[in-house]
Amino acid sequence: MQEEIIISGFGGQGALFAGQLLTYAAMGSGYHVTWIPSYGPEMRGGKARCTVVVSDEEIGAPLVRRPSASIVLNLPSMEAFEPAVKPGGVLVVNSSLVPKKSERTDIRVFCAPATDLAIELGNARLANVICLGALVQATGVVPLEAVEQALEDHLPERHRKLLGLNKEALRKGAALVSS
Repeated sequence: MQEEIIISGFGGQGALFAGQLLTYAAMGSGYHVTWIPSYGPEMRGGKARCTVVVSDEEIGAPLVRRPSASIVLNLPSMEAFEPAVKPGGVLVVNSSLVPKKSERTDIRVFCAPATDLAIELGNARLANVICLGALVQATGVVPLEAVEQALEDHLPERHRKLLGLNKEALRKGAALVSS
C-alpha cells in the first residue's frame, strides 16, 4: 500500500498542520512516511501545501506529482490539484470556499462545507481537521483513532485547550463520508 497525498490551501488555513497530523498518525500506525511542506514567503494568505506519502514499504521518492488523494481548502488549490489526482483517487473539497464542482467521474469527490462546520463548532481554523477526517475516512490510509492519538501527542501546548474541539472536528469530517 502506498498513498500519495497533497493538502493545499492559503497560508493560515492549516494545510501543513493537517499534513503533520496525518504523518504522525501514520508513523504511530507503523508505516513509512514522508512529509514535505511548501509555502510562499507570506505569513498568511500565500500558497501553502504539503505532500505526505504513506507506505507499508520503504519510500523510494517523496515527490508527489499524481496524488492518490488530495485535500483542497481553497479555489486556487482546486484548480491546481483536482486535475492531478490519479483516476480512482479521492478529492476532499472545502465546499465553503470552493464554489466550483468537480466534473471528474473517475475519482471520488467529497464536498465538505468545512469552514461553515468549523464556524458552527466555534473556530473557523478547524476546517483543515474536518477535511482531514473526511480524507482519512474515505481512504482508510490510517485509522481515525491514530489521528486522534496524534492530536493528543502533538497538538502544541498553546492550543491544548482546543484538543476536544479538534477531535470533534475530525469525527465531523469522517461522518460526512460515512453518511
